[in-house]
Amino acid sequence: MSIKRVIFFDCFSGISGDMILGALVSLGVDIKEIQNWLKSLKLKGYKLNSRQVKRNGFVGTKVNVVLNQTSQKSCPARSFNDIKSLIEKSDLPQIVKFNSIAIFRRIGKVEAKVHGTTINRIHFHEVGAIDSIIDIVGGSLAMDLLDAGLIISSPINTGEGIVKCDHGVLPVPAPATLELLKGIPCYSSGVEKELTTPTGAAFIGHFAEKFGSLPNMDVLSTGYGAGTHEIKNIPNLLRVVLGKSEESSHHRSMKVIETNIDDMNPEFYDYVIDQLFNAGAVDVFFAPIHMKKNRPGILLSVITSTEFFDSVVRVLLEETSTLGVRHYDVDRVELPRKQTMIMTPFGKVRVKIGGLDKSSRTISPEYEDCRKIALKKEIPVKRVYDEALKVAWKLEM
Repeated sequence: MSIKRVIFFDCFSGISGDMILGALVSLGVDIKEIQNWLKSLKLKGYKLNSRQVKRNGFVGTKVNVVLNQTSQKSCPARSFNDIKSLIEKSDLPQIVKFNSIAIFRRIGKVEAKVHGTTINRIHFHEVGAIDSIIDIVGGSLAMDLLDAGLIISSPINTGEGIVKCDHGVLPVPAPATLELLKGIPCYSSGVEKELTTPTGAAFIGHFAEKFGSLPNMDVLSTGYGAGTHEIKNIPNLLRVVLGKSEESSHHRSMKVIETNIDDMNPEFYDYVIDQLFNAGAVDVFFAPIHMKKNRPGILLSVITSTEFFDSVVRVLLEETSTLGVRHYDVDRVELPRKQTMIMTPFGKVRVKIGGLDKSSRTISPEYEDCRKIALKKEIPVKRVYDEALKVAWKLEM
């Protein structure tokens, strides 16, 4: 039976770059190994250290990037291409380079949007500083060293109030942070502090495959990364939990929901499919059938987990002409898998990666992403697909 390592980020007090690195070191990643890898970035004028601190009586790991006096006075504002070049020229593992650059690209695009310019004209200030580069690259390194098969995050506590930065006084969440949190469940517990930073939002937005509660798993270890400030009524800590799950043994209890339809406009089916997947379906398919009086009809079948059963049934009852559905339990056997975003010479493509182990790995680029790029670039879709496959295999080696 295959075992999957799972990492759960518990962002009850927000998330930031230094908290991420501190939590992952607390979880068991050797900070000396991170330091050795970071040397290949050729950044000078800093030291990386960690220490145990208390936040509201609880112990966490505080990782600090300590700059010397020269670096403090002359820390340059770097462009996205400056940072990308810095990372690409390093000896870091290929997957760490990809993840680090992807996180900076997320931040760069959002900064460009909120300031009404392009990513090539954006110069990072706070995020371009040495400590932020170390936080993002070091965090990506730590994630690679932990080698988890699934990464989940809780909803994000953003904080509220105002924050001072290079652009003046801004509301919390800052505009860039709020853009980076699009599609991510978040809330404020009433703490008047910036609990989630752009770096933290970009990092978790890149790595987390889903957001929700602590998953079903055996807990192996926990780590606590400390933020800089003491906060009243809440420990300023990021908790990260490492566990193992036998869910990757490929046996899952699922629900099949079915209904027969013979009186609905066929043009509606495409819309219904989208709504079913949004509601939590893992598969939707149709089969032609003959109903009473030999009327032609469609058997609409949906596979989903018990968690999303009610929402899927609701879509079927509201969006189709059916008057009722039937359902039954099934066991689904599947390969352990993950989905990640890769950057090809033509643009970004999502890929699905599955397999029992590295020797039996399968990789499948997302067709819709390839199709959109092919139409935009006016090139064969097969060329985009093959290039995405080549890049993905290189990253997985």
